[in-house]
Amino acid sequence: MTAPLVNDDVSNAYVHQLDRQHVFHSWSSQGNLSPLVIAGGKGCRLWDYDGKEYLDFSSQLVNTNIGHQHPKVIAAIQAQAEQLTTIAPAHANLARGEAAKRILDRAPSGFGKVFFTNAGADANENAMRMARSVTGRDKILSAYRSYHGNTGSAIVATGDPRRVPNEFARGHAHFFNPFLYRSDFWAGNEEEECQRALQHLKRVIECEGPSAIAAILLESIPGTAGVLIPPKGYMEGVRRLADQYGILLIFDEVMAGFGRTGRWFALEHFDARPDLIVFAKGVNSGYVPAGGVIISDEISRHFDDHMFFGGLTYSGHPLAMAAIVATLDAMAEEGVVENAERVGNGPLAAGLQQLARDHAIVGETRGLGVFHALELVSDRQTRAPLPADRMGAIKNALIAKGLLPFVVENRIHVVPPCIVSEAEVAEGLGILDQVLGEFSAG
Repeated sequence: MTAPLVNDDVSNAYVHQLDRQHVFHSWSSQGNLSPLVIAGGKGCRLWDYDGKEYLDFSSQLVNTNIGHQHPKVIAAIQAQAEQLTTIAPAHANLARGEAAKRILDRAPSGFGKVFFTNAGADANENAMRMARSVTGRDKILSAYRSYHGNTGSAIVATGDPRRVPNEFARGHAHFFNPFLYRSDFWAGNEEEECQRALQHLKRVIECEGPSAIAAILLESIPGTAGVLIPPKGYMEGVRRLADQYGILLIFDEVMAGFGRTGRWFALEHFDARPDLIVFAKGVNSGYVPAGGVIISDEISRHFDDHMFFGGLTYSGHPLAMAAIVATLDAMAEEGVVENAERVGNGPLAAGLQQLARDHAIVGETRGLGVFHALELVSDRQTRAPLPADRMGAIKNALIAKGLLPFVVENRIHVVPPCIVSEAEVAEGLGILDQVLGEFSAG
């Protein structure tokens, strides 16, 4: 495939210069940035203005589940723009209603309403707000290995260190979620990890005061923290603890939902039903920003005669809703979720396991569907994480060879779009093999 030039009058240098002069970037010291210039894309591929092509194994921020520039989604956005570009959330709108219906058609039974937001962070904010309103309690428990967004309460619910400079919201406490490879519980196997993690959570609930806790907020499968598949029985155990103490359970499906794990929702891998489900990203692959909260019938009934003190100007924006409708329809028609399961749990998983066998730099590989991580270490025995400078060099080497990775701390998250083909998987694994071989030898 030859990448087209988007505009012969535009260069990588010009776009880079514009960015460095005028754009303030997230999560960054601004002075030494050198962002990669991207001009266009299609499917699993991106390219710059010089025509250099990249295989996208990041799905950007793990959100372009249907790939780049899907024609049916683009056409739906264009058609909606012709009819009605925006409308206040207080009005009834066809695209909004159809989007909610399609989401609920794929949600577990017992969920009947959707509250739309602009992204995953404000979706988590509003889910926590609903839980506090329904229970009359204040505290939110969430995991240390987690990421829930960058807004006020969402960043404090987040467990990773980016929380610390932003701890301005009240009413949050954290617990350690299970992760056998780096167990906080001295566990020797998955069963021990599960049992000890649940006992730890029970003690945190008791010590924080059960009557003070509104909700437990958990990513169904923590993504940014490392694609951490909960051990068998853990999510069910959390549900039992929540029920025991009258606490609501919120599953954050922002990254793991809508095909990423080979299911419409990652929670389908577990026998645990939450009270609220938070979504964003894959619901329309980020073509127009959108997120939301899927609300159980029990919680919906509470707000039949109680005011919900929340709202956003762009809640259910028609362009975003049209993108959701087209995305979910196209994913169903084209078997995208099934492809993620077949390719992700087949050649992708097998290829990553082979990389782990072949390269001592790989401590562990784990994942489901097209949601995997390679944990890179400097020593397999001690499991010491590979240092940041080595990770930076590996990232640059992958990009130089035409693979766009998603790198977090000492991990390469292997998260291509859900439409990825077996040939593209082989191509991406080949580049990973080359680069890991070079750095293992070094």
